[in-house]
Amino acid sequence: PLTSIKTSDGTKEPDMYLPIANVSRIMKKSLPANAKISKEAKETVQECVSEFISFVTGEASEKCQREKRKTVNGDDLLWAMTTLGFQNYVGILKAYLAKNDIVLARNIDEDDGPSSSPHINDDGAKINTNYLHGFNGGVEW
Repeated sequence: PLTSIKTSDGTKEPDMYLPIANVSRIMKKSLPANAKISKEAKETVQECVSEFISFVTGEASEKCQREKRKTVNGDDLLWAMTTLGFQNYVGILKAYLAKNDIVLARNIDEDDGPSSSPHINDDGAKINTNYLHGFNGGVEW
């Protein structure tokens, strides 16, 4: 979602920042219950995470353009993170995506009964599990 930021002349300019409430909620989960976070700290993290997301997504998008594809997928984002030097985070993201696929498959099975193909979502599209190749686990859920 778009948020507005004030420019130096006091006018508002739309920008691609994550909503401050979402950023604040994520920050609070990492702190003790009685901790307080200044508005400046929230805004600084908001800018940083928004820039990080744009940075990784832009790299993945360029890859898709070179490959003449229109859709950026999870594999593209993981590739971009590795390419940009964030490979230390790729393993945990693969684990998260694997967990998410398991939850989606269970939800599909609960909604529709037993399924012959647990990797099909509600729209009939195949759930991408390519990022699981070579993943050896090691994360408890």
